[in-house]
Amino acid sequence: MPEILSTIRIEIFYSIGIFVLLLIIQYILKQTAKRVGERAEINLTRTKLMFKYINILIFIMATLLFSVAWGLEWADFALIFSSVFAILGAALFAIWSILSNITSGVIMFFSFPYKIGDKIKIHDKDLPIEAIIEDIKAFHLHLRTVEGELITYPNNLILQKAVSLVEKNARFDEGKDAL
Repeated sequence: MPEILSTIRIEIFYSIGIFVLLLIIQYILKQTAKRVGERAEINLTRTKLMFKYINILIFIMATLLFSVAWGLEWADFALIFSSVFAILGAALFAIWSILSNITSGVIMFFSFPYKIGDKIKIHDKDLPIEAIIEDIKAFHLHLRTVEGELITYPNNLILQKAVSLVEKNARFDEGKDAL
């Protein structure tokens, strides 16, 4: 047993260092997202969604760094990543709309000027919509019209269309945490 530990001592040391580094990076990213969410008065559910994205990023970084620490060569990485990206490229091309909505959801987290409860008007020449934002999800917004109709509107379209604020806090935001 001591022989095995002496041969992999450096890998264990690197692994501990990587683990601590990733925990620190994760903490910093989550605190930053939390501060942005609090400063912009973003619903807690949307902030938790950003935490999930941060966890995915940390997992990818951990996989890469632990692989290097345990001896995977860069040539092996090139082969693995080229294969993975070829497969992902074909798959992602087929689902580009979904990725577009997820990316738009991340952009909206940091720079969307409207909040849950705001009444907005979407200036679409074919189908103008005036509704209250009921919820903002990873892929779409839930909008409630005056008639009570629930509209699911894709995130990528809300960023492409002209939108105006009709009324701020048109209704009480039940999902917002009390201070």
